[in-house]
Amino acid sequence: MKFASTDTYVAPPDLTVAVNAAIALERPLLVKGEPGTGKTELARQVAAALDMPMIEWQIKSTTRAQQGLYEYDAVSRLRDSQLGDPRVSEISNYIRKGKLWQAFEAEERVVLLIDEVDKADIEFPNDMLHELDKMAFHVYETGETVTARHRPVVIITSNNEKELPDAFLRRCFFHYIRFPDEEVMRKIVSVHFPDLKERLLATALTQFYEIRDMNGLKKKPSTSEMLDWLKLILAEDLTPEDLARDGVNALPKLHGALLKNEQDVALFERLAFMSRGGRG
Repeated sequence: MKFASTDTYVAPPDLTVAVNAAIALERPLLVKGEPGTGKTELARQVAAALDMPMIEWQIKSTTRAQQGLYEYDAVSRLRDSQLGDPRVSEISNYIRKGKLWQAFEAEERVVLLIDEVDKADIEFPNDMLHELDKMAFHVYETGETVTARHRPVVIITSNNEKELPDAFLRRCFFHYIRFPDEEVMRKIVSVHFPDLKERLLATALTQFYEIRDMNGLKKKPSTSEMLDWLKLILAEDLTPEDLARDGVNALPKLHGALLKNEQDVALFERLAFMSRGGRG
């Protein structure tokens, strides 16, 4: 089975090619793109399309690669030994399996999502190279080697917040999710809001892309924010006329769904002030 667009997810042709190429090559798929362009959702859709379970490893700034393999809880073992707990004789009782271990020992092939890899320390990607290459790792405390029963489909996402090491990049199949143009966005919106009236959609899309194209905007609204905005527009039963902006009301209606910081809100307020000729 190959990945393709579904009734609930619009995948551009270049994205489907990338996913299927990474699976065929048995390499991790490294997906970059703006926040909110559906990178995490892609992994869920791949898992659903290929009928595989998904294991998700959410990376934080404090995450270490070792945590993906396992962690040895020496403190608990010491405490239990002081209390005379018989479990201390079996060291495996104090081994906590990480997401890679869970993926390797799964009874069936899984999709392993390593989400937002660029949040971690710069050495984090390189520290996973051997395990992702060999699909195996050694557990020093027990002396066992854990080998993947089935090679997982590995999808790694990045928000492009920092450069990733060359050695890591060489081992991945890379794809950058470009921001959808208006035609693709229409298809995405139709999946979520199939009954949206054309005039309202056209007005919202025009305004949305005008906002994204504004110079000086600190954070451009994303696909997910566009969908949130449309959901609110429908909930408030707004019309195309309600969405109209002028010099007095430069801020878009329900702008909190689209503008996520005070600098961008202030930018629109300045534009309104300027359009009024500087009059208060």
